Amino acid sequence: MLDFMDDIRVKEYIANLEKEFSLIENGFKEEEKRAFADYKSNDKEYAKSLAFSAYKSDIYQVRMYGVFIFGYLSEQDDVLAFMRDEVSKDDNWRVQEVLAKAFDEFCKKIGYEKALPIIDEWLKNNNPNTRRAVTEGLRIWTSRPYFKENPNEAIERIANLKEDASEYVRKSVGNALRDISKKFPELIKIELDSWKLESKEIKQVYKLASKLIV
Repeated sequence: MLDFMDDIRVKEYIANLEKEFSLIENGFKEEEKRAFADYKSNDKEYAKSLAFSAYKSDIYQVRMYGVFIFGYLSEQDDVLAFMRDEVSKDDNWRVQEVLAKAFDEFCKKIGYEKALPIIDEWLKNNNPNTRRAVTEGLRIWTSRPYFKENPNEAIERIANLKEDASEYVRKSVGNALRDISKKFPELIKIELDSWKLESKEIKQVYKLASKLIV
């Protein structure tokens, strides 16, 4: 637990971040850079307090900063659960983009193969933002350890959501498969050729996924 003075210091720091970050209109680099610096220069308990305090802010840029720190602390079960259950409810799309980056940080920290049970758990979550955080990760993981050697592990997991109830997730699925097709066109072609194009949902995803397939 932080003492009284530390608690005041955290609140003052977050108030200053709100003034500074509210002027940032685009991107996430400044928030990410500050989050990493604050994570590295403080102990984990203090960094955790910064992150949770930041996430209470009405300023979305400050919440983004908080979610980046959550990613660095995501080996802690309560932090990962908060990302999955609470950050996924944030109504700002930029915060959801950072959630995907924070989940990627978790997988990178513990190792992508070891993270498979958590990846699968998130893919089955009721919240579309939680599912999308993973499909956005899988989109780039075919150049990362384990998935680089086993690209079908990523492709199959993404393709399983081709009929997802959320259009937001389906677009992510289509775009992820399209991006992977740049590196593994044959594997994506095999996957797409196995689809029955009967529903408008699958047709929508197929159209996105097959854009680069000759």
